[in-house]
Amino acid sequence: MAQTPVDTTNNVDIDTTGQKDLIDIARTLLKDKPRKYPKEKKQIYFSILPISTAVPGTSKALVTSTTAGFYLGDRNTTYISSVTFAPYFNLKGRFGLPIHSSVWLNDNTWNIEGDTRFLVYPQYTWGLGGGQPESDKVLVNYDYVRFYQSALKRITPYFYAGIGYDLDYYININTGNSPVNLSDFTGYKYDTAPGVNSFSSGLTLNLLYDTRQNSINPIPGVFGNLIYRYDMGALGSDNNSQSVYIDFRKYVSLTNGNMKNQLAFWTYYWTTISPGTPYLNLPSIGNDPYQRSGRGIEQNRYRGESLIYFETEYRRDITRNGLFGFVIFANVNSASEANSHRFSYLNPAAGTGLRIKFNKKSNTNVCFDYGFSKGYSNLTLALGEAF
Repeated sequence: MAQTPVDTTNNVDIDTTGQKDLIDIARTLLKDKPRKYPKEKKQIYFSILPISTAVPGTSKALVTSTTAGFYLGDRNTTYISSVTFAPYFNLKGRFGLPIHSSVWLNDNTWNIEGDTRFLVYPQYTWGLGGGQPESDKVLVNYDYVRFYQSALKRITPYFYAGIGYDLDYYININTGNSPVNLSDFTGYKYDTAPGVNSFSSGLTLNLLYDTRQNSINPIPGVFGNLIYRYDMGALGSDNNSQSVYIDFRKYVSLTNGNMKNQLAFWTYYWTTISPGTPYLNLPSIGNDPYQRSGRGIEQNRYRGESLIYFETEYRRDITRNGLFGFVIFANVNSASEANSHRFSYLNPAAGTGLRIKFNKKSNTNVCFDYGFSKGYSNLTLALGEAF
């Protein structure tokens, strides 16, 4: 027994026999040979979504989202890695080139996370807290460069610890022709002066607990993440500041059958723990690490020195072959009021969505989500579940 290898994950090579996706349909229409199971040599599974849709913080835009799922080790002991590249642009002066990666090395010995973005905004802001009316907003222009990288080593099965480096560079922050500048509008003093550049650079301490087999479309499991960030002048940061981000997710299967019937829960708490955090780096809805929170709420609508968030979603297959499914979701957030950490307002949203399986090998869905809240609604499209 001592010489029997210890399975460090709950991962299994899921049998997709009887399942159908858009690639199967395309192969049928083109009269191509069906894909084989289970011993395929192919290790990389692509999903591509070129379409015009709304993106966070702007109107209609042309989005081309590509997600690649792949294995870097034995599928029985290694989680699926993913890289997502989702460039977008519109005709109102906004475009973005974001790349996000989550790489699991053989036998899950290391998890390497990356988030690189080059974005040209404008985007609205409503100041701090949760009591502002929809009309009380100002348009903020800036260019943005982000470079986040972290490496986490497995300590015990499912538990990882590591360090990272985070860089945020906001260029020429201004409110254009608006009669009010960002400093007067927000009452916040750090990096809100007209035309200022804001540079933050710091180290992170990362703790991770993850029993999910597939982060693109999680099956029952648990995810927990803690990120402590310390921006410091020694690394070029304009201000010394500290923050903490705590993220917890739970996935519960309601039946034991082949059809998905699942509840998913997500909560996070994001807070500054010292003065000096630049205004655009403060916790805000839709600006979590994956930019997937607050469906049905406009990005940046609520911002504060602290933010708490909760979401629940019901996920269900419509067809037995997994091609079609639906979700129903609801979320609520609260941002701390200006000059305090008091949570005075609850900001709810809800919605529903359609799921179409694009690639059954990586279990990647095309997600159509319609969300709404007081005075706002939107339709978003994406590859992979929101959480």
